[in-house]
Amino acid sequence: MIKQSLAIIAAATILSACGNKSAEKNAGSTTMVAEAKDLHTLSNADSITMKHLFLDLKVDLAGQQLGGWATWEIDNVKSASALRLDNNNLQIDSVLVDGKSTTFSFGEKQKHLGTALIIPIEKNSKKVAIKYAANKGATALQWLTAEQTSGKKNPFLYTQSESIYARSWVPCADGPGIRFTYSARITVPKGMMAVMSASGNPQQANDSGIYHFDMEKAIPAYLLALAVGDIRFEKVDERTGVYAEPEMIQKVRYEFADMGKMVTTAESLYGPYRWGRYDVIVLPPGFPIGGMENPKLTFCTPTVIAGDRSLVNLIAHELAHNWSGNLVTNATWDDIWMNEGFTVYFERRISEAMNDKTYVDMLWELGYQDLEAEVEEYGKDSKETWLKQDLKGKDADEGLSDIPYEKGALFLWLLEQNVGREKFDIFLKQYFSEHAFQTITTEKFLAYLDKNLIKGDSALYKKLNINAWVYGPGIPANAPRADMERFEKVNTERSKFLKDNNAKVLVNKDWTTHEWLHFLRKMPGSLKESQMQSLDEAFNFTHAKNSEIADLWFIMSVAADYKTAYPAMDKFLSVTGRQKFILPLYEEMTQTGKKEMAINIYKKYRANYHPLAQSKLDKIIE
Repeated sequence: MIKQSLAIIAAATILSACGNKSAEKNAGSTTMVAEAKDLHTLSNADSITMKHLFLDLKVDLAGQQLGGWATWEIDNVKSASALRLDNNNLQIDSVLVDGKSTTFSFGEKQKHLGTALIIPIEKNSKKVAIKYAANKGATALQWLTAEQTSGKKNPFLYTQSESIYARSWVPCADGPGIRFTYSARITVPKGMMAVMSASGNPQQANDSGIYHFDMEKAIPAYLLALAVGDIRFEKVDERTGVYAEPEMIQKVRYEFADMGKMVTTAESLYGPYRWGRYDVIVLPPGFPIGGMENPKLTFCTPTVIAGDRSLVNLIAHELAHNWSGNLVTNATWDDIWMNEGFTVYFERRISEAMNDKTYVDMLWELGYQDLEAEVEEYGKDSKETWLKQDLKGKDADEGLSDIPYEKGALFLWLLEQNVGREKFDIFLKQYFSEHAFQTITTEKFLAYLDKNLIKGDSALYKKLNINAWVYGPGIPANAPRADMERFEKVNTERSKFLKDNNAKVLVNKDWTTHEWLHFLRKMPGSLKESQMQSLDEAFNFTHAKNSEIADLWFIMSVAADYKTAYPAMDKFLSVTGRQKFILPLYEEMTQTGKKEMAINIYKKYRANYHPLAQSKLDKIIE
């Protein structure tokens, strides 16, 4: 770290760069003091408006270091004596308030939340600049060596800020109900490219290694995102494109060829896409989730690159978040269903418009199966199965189960079925428009629902039984179910196989991923080795290129002790970091007497997994 005198000189330059010009530019943007009480932030954004963040950061890929300046423009609306920011193990070097050096301190460390960074300010303080560095083990950051990337030639960095991990790489007010604009100057090794959840993403690497970004719309901290590496860009249409490592870019461009059509379809349903460009970056294999809806630039897992466009429904989900989540955001993590339930419903409407009803019926049924399994795991009377979560004292990520996703989507589907699709679409379009760039609580939405859709219809209100959905456990009795037209045919073929164990005679022409998943999911218990062998000889499941099918097959192989699949499973776990796949697979090994195998595989590949996945896998293995 440089000496404080040099730090002050550097900060003067930064304050100038993000000063009056950015303040004027963003004067019309929606920024706000947090409205709802958020138990997952240690900040005092309920007293101080966080207006704009300017980041001036340097990324050292080889040394795995990220650091520089974070400068906040604030409005001390309640004359607070200190600014409190969320911080999780950041190395704080120095702090300036309106260009003058000041002291700083830390609050007590709190489980899951980190430690508050406390900075004295005056009533009229406007700018707070913090010189800092992110810890190498920061939860939001995955530093990849060259060997851990697809190309094996250059190191890579990407962030994952949701739910409360932005505080591990930026000192910030880290809550979904706290929105601010941001701009950034990111310096990276020459020849590498930087991209962010902002305008200004380059379409080719420059010579200087310095990149500038601007997010002119107010967003919460969990949507701060950065990726740095050997990245290429390919255009899809005038407002959409894809980024990936050079070795992956053409595969990605092929897989996402319909992305522009997907955006147009979404707009036809619920109004204009308000973020300018919609691009997607496919990250190296360690990315722990399917996709992250970072505005302007969705971060995506490589596990959707199947070669046949069979898994691109994930992009429909992340695109939908640009209305439900990014545009209208849950006020606290207790209200996460306001993001995810709405998004699953919207995703399925996009899928239906681009395919047909029988296709989306399969998605609804598979989702219902996931919800049933989750409710069974929690217990049908568990409060964890409410839509409105109670995450006090818990990790915010505990709310990210299938409950907010699938139960939330079913609730909206129930509304649609009871008031009619046309009326419900008008309501949703109005909801997104009237709450654009705002946050919302469950209670505020229910009041809006009552006023604008139910409109005092007591018979309808009684029929919907809203309290059972939002503040009640399990799956309510009036939950809708999808038509089973295509799955009934699958059921017939599965019964035929279980009767004579001959997979080669099954009628499966034109089956999609969803038919195959239903076929395998509903197999009884663990199959015999002869049955696994028959299926494998007919359909080559052990070497499936479709990650959804491969993962389910490997879980079945572990349960049946089908050793033929183990080498391919080992390879799968070496190149897959998506938690949806690797957590159940390791769990199956530990629960079926194969813990030693799980330990040996995990030892080999632990470094390939994101810190979020590592922490969960450590518990499974231990």
